[in-house]
Amino acid sequence: MPSPEATLTREAILDAVGVLLARYGYRKMTIDDVATEAGVGKGTIYLHFESKEELVLSHVDRIVDRVVARMNDVAASRAAWPEQARRMLRERVLMRFDAVQHYRESLSELLASIRPALLVRRKRHFAREAEILCRALAKGGFREDAAAETAEAMLVATNALLPFSLSARELGARAEIERIVDRIATLLVKGAR
Repeated sequence: MPSPEATLTREAILDAVGVLLARYGYRKMTIDDVATEAGVGKGTIYLHFESKEELVLSHVDRIVDRVVARMNDVAASRAAWPEQARRMLRERVLMRFDAVQHYRESLSELLASIRPALLVRRKRHFAREAEILCRALAKGGFREDAAAETAEAMLVATNALLPFSLSARELGARAEIERIVDRIATLLVKGAR
């Protein structure tokens, strides 16, 4: 388990990556830029991350870790399964939108040069989210296979609103995204019932 200081340093580095991706994009961002922005030495970056690619993928992982934590909070709530599922779908979209709304480009454009590694991680990210959503569906009496298929369909349906292929600006204002995801999530949950 890393020390509290190491955890704070890692978080500062990942915060710096978010700022620099918005400012420069992946290709123009350097490890020196990250070290300067985070207020650490270049060597400190390499104590936590083996490469620039791993540094940026870890930034994306952190966003997803926060989404998954929020989905777990919703799953642990006393809300009925339809409300849990609706809130999970809403949170997974809006939290990602909020995390990258200051980026001028989509994640796909920003991270084009590491796209294969990003797609592998993305698949794992969605599997983690589907597993949590399945738990909510199981509370509604879904069989395991039906819960898995339904969760996957719900994720795919809401993926169109994720800032992966489109930038946050291209997707539209947050209030509009919120309205759309609420409608889609409500429709998906009603259909699942």
